[in-house]
Amino acid sequence: MDIADIATPDFIEVDVDERLGKVRSIFERENPKGIIVQDDGEYAGVIGEKQLINSHVEDNTKAAALTKAVPKIDRHENVREVARMLVEGDTKVAPVYEGEKQYGIITQDAILEAVLDNLDALTVEQIYTDDVVTVGERDHLGQAINRLREHGVSRLPVVNDEGRLEGILTTYDLVEFMVRDEGRQGKQDRRGDTDRMLDLPVYDLMTSPARTATPEESVRDAVARMLEHGIAGLVVTPADDDGEVLGVVTKTDVLRALTYTEEEQMDVQVTNIGLLETLSRADINSAITEVADKYQRMSVLHAHVRFHEHKEKLRGTPLIQCQIRLRTSHGQLAGSGEGYGAQHAFHVALDKLERNVLEVKGFEADERYRGQLRRKLNEL
Repeated sequence: MDIADIATPDFIEVDVDERLGKVRSIFERENPKGIIVQDDGEYAGVIGEKQLINSHVEDNTKAAALTKAVPKIDRHENVREVARMLVEGDTKVAPVYEGEKQYGIITQDAILEAVLDNLDALTVEQIYTDDVVTVGERDHLGQAINRLREHGVSRLPVVNDEGRLEGILTTYDLVEFMVRDEGRQGKQDRRGDTDRMLDLPVYDLMTSPARTATPEESVRDAVARMLEHGIAGLVVTPADDDGEVLGVVTKTDVLRALTYTEEEQMDVQVTNIGLLETLSRADINSAITEVADKYQRMSVLHAHVRFHEHKEKLRGTPLIQCQIRLRTSHGQLAGSGEGYGAQHAFHVALDKLERNVLEVKGFEADERYRGQLRRKLNEL
C-alpha cells in the first residue's frame, strides 16, 4: 500500500517570518496536526504542537525559530516507509510531493485510519510502552512541563499520593491553556501571570478520568477509540483495576509497529537521527545486535533508539539523552543514559540495557508474537 490515496491536499502553511503568536492562535483555532513553513515560496519545514510547548519563545519571535526540518515524502511512497519517516522524524505530519510540486501533507491519523483493519491481530500488550513517566496531581504545571521536556514525551498520566490514576495531562492541554490565557491578557507584560500559571497544580488542568486500554484488547479497538475521541494515546491499565498504571500506548507506538519487517536482521529504528555525528545507524545496529546475540534464548524483534538534546553544553557539545528500548519475546527491555554527544549517551544507555538484558538471560523464546505480528502487517 502506498500513500497516494491517503495524502491530503488540504494543509495550513505560514511564512518563516510569521509571528509565533499567530502560529499559536492557528493551533487554537484550527487544531491542525502541524503547520507547513515556507521560506520565499520554498518548503522550509514544519511546526508541531510539541515544538510550541517545548519552548519559552516569545510571541513576537519569527516562526523560523521553531521550524523543524522534516524530509519530503513522495506521494507514491510505501505506507510502511512513511510510518518509519514520521517516527524517526518525531513528527505527526510531513509534506508530500509529486515530482517537484508540493501535493499536500500526510498525517499520522491518515495512516492509522487506512490500516485500521490490519491491526485486529495485534494486542496492546505487544506494542505499549511500560517505562511510563507520571506526574502527581498536586505537582505544579511548571514541574509537568519540565518532565515533558526532559523525557521528550507528549503525555503524563496523573496519579494521586497513593500512585493511583486520576487523569492525564498532555502537551495539547498546555498549549490550549497558555494560548487561551495569553490571548485574554492582551499585549501587556505577562511575566507575573506566566509565573502564576506555572505554579498552578496539575489537578486544575488535567483531563479526568483518563481514557484507558487494557493489555489484552486489540490495537484496532484502541486506535479506533483514539481516533473517535481525537486523542493521541491511552493509559494502559489491568482489566480488573483501572487505577493501576501499567504504561501508555500511543499512535506513535502503532506507527512503530508498522515498520517491523520480515527480515532476519533485527529492525533498529532511530528517532531524532539528525543528532548523530560520529555515530552512524550501522554502529547502533551492530552494538545492539552484539548485546542481543549474547543471550540467544531471548528473541529481539525490534529496537528503538531515541535521542533527545538538552540545552546544556560542554565546550560546544550538547548534553544528549539516549533511550534504548527492545521489544523481545519476553516483553520490553530498556536502558537510558546521558552524555555529551550522541555517541557517549548511546554507550551509557547501552551499558544499562545490557545489565537489564542479563536479568532475562534464562528465559525461553516465545515465537507467537513474531509470527502473529509479521503475518498481519505483511499484508500492508
